[in-house]
Amino acid sequence: MQGSPRLSVLFAAPECAPLAKTGGLGDVCAALPAALREQGVDARVLLPGYPEVLRGAPAQMIAQVSALGFEARLLEATLPSGVPLIVLDCPPLYVRGGGPYLAPSGEDWPDNALRFGFFSRVAAQLAGASSPLAWRPHVLHAHDWPAGLAPAYLRLAAGARAASVFTIHNLAFQGLFDASMRARLALPEESFAPEGLEFHGRLSFMKGGIVYADAITTVSPTYAREIQQPEQGCGLDGLLRDRRAALTGILNGIDTTAWNPLADRHLARNYDAASLERKAANKAALQRRLGLTPDPKVPLLGQVARLTHQKGADLVVEAGERLAALGQLAILGAGERRHEAALRALAARHAGRVAVHIGFDEPLAHLIEAGADLFLMPSRFEPCGLNQLYSQRYGTPPVARATGGLADTIEDGQTGFLFEPQSAEALVEAVRHALAVRAQPHAWRAVQLAGMARDASWSTAARRYADLYRRLASPVPA
Repeated sequence: MQGSPRLSVLFAAPECAPLAKTGGLGDVCAALPAALREQGVDARVLLPGYPEVLRGAPAQMIAQVSALGFEARLLEATLPSGVPLIVLDCPPLYVRGGGPYLAPSGEDWPDNALRFGFFSRVAAQLAGASSPLAWRPHVLHAHDWPAGLAPAYLRLAAGARAASVFTIHNLAFQGLFDASMRARLALPEESFAPEGLEFHGRLSFMKGGIVYADAITTVSPTYAREIQQPEQGCGLDGLLRDRRAALTGILNGIDTTAWNPLADRHLARNYDAASLERKAANKAALQRRLGLTPDPKVPLLGQVARLTHQKGADLVVEAGERLAALGQLAILGAGERRHEAALRALAARHAGRVAVHIGFDEPLAHLIEAGADLFLMPSRFEPCGLNQLYSQRYGTPPVARATGGLADTIEDGQTGFLFEPQSAEALVEAVRHALAVRAQPHAWRAVQLAGMARDASWSTAARRYADLYRRLASPVPA
C-alpha cells in the first residue's frame, strides 16, 4: 500500500459492495471511503473474508493475527474503486455458505457473536499499539452492530490508540447475545454493566459502540433525533440522549456513477434532465419485461424494497387493490413470507396490471427506478434510505412517509410527496395527490426536474466526516 497522507482512517465494515452486500450498509462502506480518498483522507477498509470476498479481490498476505482462540491472515487487496482493502481471512468463521449474517436456512449463524467479536477485536488491534501493520490509522470508524465491539475493545485496551467513530445504520438490529459470551469474547467483567455492554441481561454489540466510541454518527439528521425518543429508540433512547453531545446525523449520499440515468447500462434508453422525454422508453421496456399491459398513459408505480414491516410492505398489501385501481404496480423485493405471498396473490388477481418479482435483480432495480412514474417508500422508519435518492435522480418522484432520511431528502410537493400516518389510507391518498399533479404536465415536469437537480453525491457527507475525523484524530499509535 502507498504511503499515507496526513489523516488515516480504518473502516471496520461487515459488508462492502460489490464484494459483500445485503443492503445500504454495503453501499455506504464502498462509496464513503472512495469519496474520502478524493478529499485527501487515507481511508482503508477492513472486511471479513467471506467466500465472495476471497473470490472477488485477489490478495496477498501482509500479516497474521490471533485473538479469542482463532488464527487469521490479513490479506492486502484493492476494491474496484481503488480503495485499499484489508481482508480478515479466517476460514472457520467466514468461509461458509449463506450470507454474512444468515445461514442458508435463513436463520442467524449461531456463532455470530464469535464471528463479529473476532472481527471487532482485530479491528481494534489494527487501531492500537499492538498492530502488526506498519500503516496505522488516526481514526477507527466502526459500522453497525457487527463492528460495535471494536470501540469497546479499543477503549478497554492498554496503550496508545486511535480515536473511534461508531455509525448506527439501523438501531433495530442490535447484535444481542447471551451474557455468557462476555468471557468467551475476552471482555473484562466490569464491562458487563448497565453503563457498559449489558442490555436487559444480554450482551449488546450495538450498545458497545454507543457507549465506548469517541463519536457516534447516524445516517440522517432526522433519524439522529428520532432514535433519542422511545418510539424509535429501541430501548437505547435514554443512552443516546445521554450521549447526544457526541451524536451527529450525517446524511448519506449515493454512487452517482452507478446511478446515473445518462450512462446507466441497465436502461433501455439513457436520458437526463435535458432529454427527459426519453424516459418513456424505459417505461415501455419495464412493462414488457414484467408482462404489464403496454400503455404509456397509465400511471406506473414502482417499488424496490425488503418486504418487511419496517419498509411498510403490509401497507402496500392492504392498499393493493386501491393502488391497482389507480394504475399499474411493479414490485421487486424479498422478505417476510406472508408479504411475499400476499403480493403474489395480488399480482395473480390483476394480471397485466400488477407485477411482483420476488428476489433481487440489479438490472431490474435500475429499470424500475427509470421506468416507473412514481416510486413508493411507505417505510415505518428509515434511517436514511437510498432508493428515494435514486428515484429523484431518475426523474421518478417518490411517495414516502415523512420519517428519518426520507423527510430529510424529499421536499414535499417539490421533489416528491410525503405523508405521515402509518396507514394504507394515507399511502393511497398521497398517491392520489401525486397523480393529480401528474395530470398537470408543467407542474409534473417541475417536480421531476427539481428532484434531478438535487446533489445526492457523497462529497458533502465526506467533507463532514473528514472534519469530524480531524477533530478527533489522535497521534498514530507507535
